[in-house]
Amino acid sequence: MHLYINKDKCGSSPLAQNAEENMSWIQLTAEDGHRFDAYEHKVEGAVGGVVVLQEMFGVNEHIRSVVDRFAAAGYSAIAPALFDRQQRDYQTGYSPEEIAASLPLLKAIDWSASVKDVAAAQAHLKSQGGKTSVVGFCFGGSLAYLAATRLEGVASAVGYYGGYIAKVSDEVPNCPTMLHYGATDQTIPLSDVEAVAEARPEVDVFIYDAGHGFNCDARASFDSESAALAWDRTMALLATTIG
Repeated sequence: MHLYINKDKCGSSPLAQNAEENMSWIQLTAEDGHRFDAYEHKVEGAVGGVVVLQEMFGVNEHIRSVVDRFAAAGYSAIAPALFDRQQRDYQTGYSPEEIAASLPLLKAIDWSASVKDVAAAQAHLKSQGGKTSVVGFCFGGSLAYLAATRLEGVASAVGYYGGYIAKVSDEVPNCPTMLHYGATDQTIPLSDVEAVAEARPEVDVFIYDAGHGFNCDARASFDSESAALAWDRTMALLATTIG
C-alpha cells in the first residue's frame, strides 16, 4: 500500500493554517528540463538553507518533519521529490511490503540526474540569500555525498547511512562533509564504512551503536540516543559552515 497526501493542505488548525504561509509544495525545474515537486518550509530572516534528501520512501511525513525541524532551527529547508523522474507523488511507509515496492525505484535511480535535481533545489534556496547545505538519509545520504563532490557552492554535506558512498569514495568532496553510520546496519557492512573512512580521511565519519534508519522515529530501527547525537553533530557543522 502506498501513501498519498493532499499536497494543498498542511493542516486544518489555526496554528497549522498560519504555518501554511511558510510551508508548501512547489515545483522546480532541473537543468535538463525535468519538472518535479518539492516540499518547502521558508523561514523569514533565515541564516541559510538546507536541502533535505529523502530515503527511498519519498518525501513522506518523516522527511517533511525533518524539513520542518531544520526550519525550527532557523534554516529555510526544502525536500525535492527525487522519485518524480520515475513515479510522481510516490510516498510510502516502512512495512516489508512498502520496502519491497520501493526497491525497484531505488535500483533504477539515475544518480547524475538526481544530482541535477539537488542542484535545482540548492539554487532555489540560494536565490533567497545565504549559504546552503545538503543533508540526506539512506539513498539521500549517498546523494548528499555526490552533491558534495559534484556541485559547486555547497557549504557542507551530511549523509546518514548512505550505502552507495563506498562505490564513489574516490570522488573528493568540495566542502566539509560528515557521514553517520550504524554499527549494526545489515545493509551496509562495516568494511564499507571503514573503506570510506580510509579513502577520505578529510571526511568526518561517525559510527553509532544502532542499525539502518536509526534517525527515523517512524521506523522500528529508531535509536533516540544515536539520533540525538548525530543531530547535534549535524547542527554543529551547519552552524560552522552556514551560520
